[in-house]
Amino acid sequence: MLLCIDVGNTNIVMGVLDQDRIIGHWRVRTEKDATSDELGILICNLFQTSKLDMGEVKDLIISCVVPPLLNALEGLSKRYFNIKPLVIGRGLKTGMPIKYDNPKEVGADRIVNSVGAYEKYKCGLIIVDFGTATTFDCVSEDGAWIGGAIAPGVFISSEALFAKASKLPRVEIFSRPKNVIAKDTISAMNVGIVYGYAGLVDGIVKRIKKEIGHEVKVIATGGIAPLIARESETIDAIDENLTLEGLKVLYERNH
Repeated sequence: MLLCIDVGNTNIVMGVLDQDRIIGHWRVRTEKDATSDELGILICNLFQTSKLDMGEVKDLIISCVVPPLLNALEGLSKRYFNIKPLVIGRGLKTGMPIKYDNPKEVGADRIVNSVGAYEKYKCGLIIVDFGTATTFDCVSEDGAWIGGAIAPGVFISSEALFAKASKLPRVEIFSRPKNVIAKDTISAMNVGIVYGYAGLVDGIVKRIKKEIGHEVKVIATGGIAPLIARESETIDAIDENLTLEGLKVLYERNH
């Protein structure tokens, strides 16, 4: 079995793959000062509740955009699995040309998503990832990463709203608004966040398509993707396991 770990600034996504099948996956909060033993205990508990055997894990791949956690994850891999992990970074074979002024600036998670999406769909793509930041990654018809855009994430924007507007209450959970013209403050904030982000996505995607000059498939991923995608006019599909599938592809290309 292959254990895939993707560390973002807000969440850690983990998945266990047995050949081409995802047999377990989890999303937990990122704790930037977690130790390898704390992460090990967490994973032990996740495996036990899913009735999976950690001893069956033979390989491990890590994508991490939180540098302080990388050492802890490598220690976890060696202590709890006796495996030297494959880490997404320089020198890794992606099979995807990176057409960026400075390829080192591109986040590992963006490349993982793009590789996974192109392997799956084999066409021109825009991948919208609703993470700490909302990222737009463009892949050409011949499988090259050609750039993209970065916007503040949904939760970053909402936190700024709560912090700067003293009388506005904190909204922890967003849902599909019942009406656009809201009758209470929390509903009004929900409308602004959900429909505002759907409009942001549609606006950027339409401009990207105009610049590219031809139709592309738009894929949404990330924790809040289902909510925003339902209100979007431009998103074609939701792929919640895209990162795990991308890590699997990269593991196969480098193993």
